[in-house]
Amino acid sequence: MAKERLIVSPTPFPETTPYWEAAARGKLLLKQCNACGEYHFYPRVLCPFCFSDKTEWREAAGMGVVYSFSVTRRAEVPYAIAYVTLAEGPTMLSNIVDCDLDAIRIGQTVTLVFKPSENSQPVPMFTPA
Repeated sequence: MAKERLIVSPTPFPETTPYWEAAARGKLLLKQCNACGEYHFYPRVLCPFCFSDKTEWREAAGMGVVYSFSVTRRAEVPYAIAYVTLAEGPTMLSNIVDCDLDAIRIGQTVTLVFKPSENSQPVPMFTPA
């Protein structure tokens, strides 16, 4: 059986607690600004586009496209990190998992999956669609 990569447990902060609680339920949340309408990631109180504090949590569709990626082979377990542009617009740094690392391509459609971390907290990642 192939060895699984150990995922470091996230450290929730007060402003990210809803994000991690949703992840535990298998949902990816993004912030959307009610003033300008833009979605943003990483979760934060103020909109990075217009600086409004009128932001709300919204569930993401869980689909995206690989914007850029890198494969690390000099680790105990090789892995791929990638910037994934979500259907809602923001780009998030994540991992591409459950696939042949040599088959990952820029522009490839990916879908959301969750992988457990050291303390079992699910962490959002992506796999080829």
